[in-house]
Parts: sequence; structure tokens; C-alpha cells
Amino acid sequence: MTASAFTLILFAVSALAGFLGALTGLGGGVVVVPALTLLLGVDIRYAIGASLVSVIATSSGAAAAYVREGFSNIRIGMLLEIATTLGALAGAFLAVHITTHAIAIIFGLVLLQAAYQSFKSEHGAHETVESDTLSRKLRLGSTYPVDGEMQSYGVRNVPAGFSLMFGAGALSGLLGIGSGAVKVIAMDRAMRIPFKVSTTTSNFMIGVTAAASAGVYLSRGYVDPRVAMPVMLGVLGGALLGARILSRARASTLRMVFGLVVLALAIEMIANGILGKV
Repeated sequence: MTASAFTLILFAVSALAGFLGALTGLGGGVVVVPALTLLLGVDIRYAIGASLVSVIATSSGAAAAYVREGFSNIRIGMLLEIATTLGALAGAFLAVHITTHAIAIIFGLVLLQAAYQSFKSEHGAHETVESDTLSRKLRLGSTYPVDGEMQSYGVRNVPAGFSLMFGAGALSGLLGIGSGAVKVIAMDRAMRIPFKVSTTTSNFMIGVTAAASAGVYLSRGYVDPRVAMPVMLGVLGGALLGARILSRARASTLRMVFGLVVLALAIEMIANGILGKV
């Protein structure tokens, strides 16, 4: 494969990843890392380095649009970023001491759990709730647009969400995925935040999380500009397109896309990690 063809394939795959990442809050890296390692044979640590750069691009591209449209909750994002940044630093330092096969299997297991949570039906999970005492003190409740009107929502279980965010940050540093899957689940399921607000706030947060761990990968020499540049540009373009579509998409459709994408990638990553192909 020529260098030009390789670059074009990287760009195309990354654009698709950015599109899905913007729609679901996954951050693009959840598609980029498996694509680079399984389809193009890139070493998983270099794939993670490129993915982290792309995650920053996704967050920068999509988050600005979501904030302007009134979906993202900035106060929640700034609070939870404290936990994700600390976790990201811990995960990035841990990554250099774990084999690539183990990283692939961990990656797959995380995605498998994310797919299960996305498909799982939970009565009342999609209804807005009243904020609990701590959330009211922190003024975390807000509004978001629904059918052209602003609908208010509350927030609950802040300590549980904060704890899950540390784990999400650690996974981001270890796997280079932005940990959007875990962040969305933490906000949607644990904190009872509406799904569209969860995905958009996740996109707002993942750039900061990825930046914390990307510095560690850069210092270790795992960020190759020949891979990272087309990945970053592709993801950014896809993310901007996804941001335009999200405001008109149904939450149930987003959940289905979320679940199908991560389920397929989970099976592939676990199988290849066990067989030693990555």
C-alpha cells in the first residue's frame, strides 16, 4: 500500500469515526483504534496516540456546536473533568507497563459492557428527574432544547458519577478512546441526565481528558504525525457533520447506533487480543 493510499484510508475511516463519536458521545477513538490495529496493522500504542489527538479534535469540533445550541451542561462538565483528568494521567502511566494483547482485551470488555448498558431497558430511565440536595447546592440542573422548546431537567447521584468518571479517565489514558462510552453511561444511568445532554457533555469533556493523557504518550514517542494528522483531520470533519445531525435525531436511534457499533468492535477486539493478533 502506498503512502498516499494509506493516508486516504486513514482519513476516510477517521471521518466515519468522528461522525459516530459526535452522535453518540464516544469520541471517535472507539472506532479509530480498532480500525488502525485490525485493518491497517498499526501498533496499538501508536493507534492510541493518534486516537488521543483525534479525540481532542472531536471535542473541539463538536463541543462548540453543542454549547451554542444549548445541549451541553458546562457546569457538570467542569466538575466531572476533575475526576477524569486525574484518572487519565493514571491510565496513561499504566499503559506502558501492560502488553498490547491485554490492552486489546480490556478495550473489548469495556465496550461490551457499554453495549449491554445501551441496549438494556430500564423503566423510567429516560424521564427527567428532580435534582437531589447536593445537585441543587451545586446548581447542576439546567435546560436543553426539545422540539424547539427548552425543557428543564435535574441531576442526581453526583458522588457516584464522580467516581465513575475517574474510572472513565483511567480508561481514556489506557485505551485512547476518550472514554466517552463510560462517561455517557455514568451521566445517563447514574446521574439521570437526559441522553442528549449526556452525549454532548461527554463530547465537551473528552478533549480535556485526552489532552492529559496525550502528553504522556507524546513523551514516550507514541504520537506519529504521519498517522495522527490524517486521523485528526478526518475525525474533526466527521464530528462537525455529526453535530449538525444530532439536534434532529431521536435519542432511541442514537442508543441503537451506540450499542451496535460498540458491540461489533468489542467482539472483534476481544477475539484478536486472545488470538494475539494485535
